[in-house]
Amino acid sequence: MTAANGLRSALLGLLTLVAATRLCAAEDAASYPTRPIHIIVPFAPGGASDFAIRLIQPSLEKTLGQQLVIDNRTGAAGNVGMEGAARAAPDGYTLFLGNIGTIAINPHFFPDLTMKPERDFIPISLAAETPGIVVASEKFPPNSLKDMIAYAKANPGKINYAAAGVSTLNTLAMEQFRHRLGLQMTQVPYKGGAGPAIIDLLAGNVDVMFVTLSSAAQFVKAGKLKGFAVTTKERVASLPDVPTVVELGFPEDVSGSWQGLFAVAGTPQPIVAKLHAAVLKAMADPDVRQHMIAASMVLTSSPTPESFKNFVAAESAKWKTVVEQIKTAEKSKSH
Repeated sequence: MTAANGLRSALLGLLTLVAATRLCAAEDAASYPTRPIHIIVPFAPGGASDFAIRLIQPSLEKTLGQQLVIDNRTGAAGNVGMEGAARAAPDGYTLFLGNIGTIAINPHFFPDLTMKPERDFIPISLAAETPGIVVASEKFPPNSLKDMIAYAKANPGKINYAAAGVSTLNTLAMEQFRHRLGLQMTQVPYKGGAGPAIIDLLAGNVDVMFVTLSSAAQFVKAGKLKGFAVTTKERVASLPDVPTVVELGFPEDVSGSWQGLFAVAGTPQPIVAKLHAAVLKAMADPDVRQHMIAASMVLTSSPTPESFKNFVAAESAKWKTVVEQIKTAEKSKSH
């Protein structure tokens, strides 16, 4: 066999292998899923992210025909779970429930983060949005947001506020608020999302916190926590007596969290499309709609994975600016 013939044979073999691999991948995508799907949630049970995925879990299981295993992997403001998900096989059997903190804030807050959301994940769809609320312990003397501000100014450093992850929206919202008003307050950090912080707030071990509405609404309704303000432009139906930050004169503090599903980079497009269709179907499910409204969550989804990708890019750019502003303020304060 001549060298040229040998080269042609090798190239033919390589092309045959590539074609066979693509055919196998296409067959896998067509039959997907054939076994349980793991969804890594980077926060503890009880927080908004965990709550959101469990609300749509039954509908997704029904549509996909397989069990969804919720895998709570906490630590490092969600980075432990996010990095674990990024290292998974790109076969659609490990998904990541990202949120505003892990996807749009952490990459700017943690410069040494080894993974990059835009490189290591494929956005599938938004899955929920949750307004925020400022809540306080029943043992906390002030009974309104303006009372809290006056109390903080009269008692510098005396108020303890729960920070459920140093880079989360909840913590950044409080940081923005107190920096802008010049309030000296003591941060009490918590690992694993809002769940553990809420427990301590209920016990009176901390005084106040910004938190997602879905994590705290039930306790405000039951009179176990004080609701100072919702971070929305209009009052929410589930807590009609709680004023908005806009009403109280703080329009800069309108904010909300979002959660969305992501696949590992390299996951075949047909699998991503199938998962996106399943999310859209879940959002149209009357039971899901009813449960989300009852949980003070906003039903939302992305028309296409590409539109979710664009949304994530815009959110990342927005929160990069906020993180830089807070870091600059902290640096100026220490000098």
